[in-house]
Amino acid sequence: MATVSLDNLRFDRRLRTASSEGYYIIADKGRLGMADLHFAPTTVHCTLILEQELERAQLARLIDQIDEDLVLSADIPRENFMVTVYTGREVGMFSDDFHADDDQVELDIGGKSDEDDLDDEIEE
Repeated sequence: MATVSLDNLRFDRRLRTASSEGYYIIADKGRLGMADLHFAPTTVHCTLILEQELERAQLARLIDQIDEDLVLSADIPRENFMVTVYTGREVGMFSDDFHADDDQVELDIGGKSDEDDLDDEIEE
């Protein structure tokens, strides 16, 4: 697990709707992850995606900072703040203008390309 300095953390808003907000989490050395907040009537739900694992104490500190800087500052009353945490990496960005099933698109998912899978099938 990596030790990341959380002293100079910042949250860059990437989207906002009537009942949700999304933020990039930026640490000293670049993007640490993303947080999506969804404001329900009595609960704020957060999906936290980290690009690297954090020590448990650091994760607790990050969640506290999200609560303090983003949730409480939204000035929406809440009874609970529920956070689901994932660790992973970005694979790509897809939209209606971009189709992942195009032949020209190659995704590196799990370290193997579609061509590697095809080669494996041919060898069998």
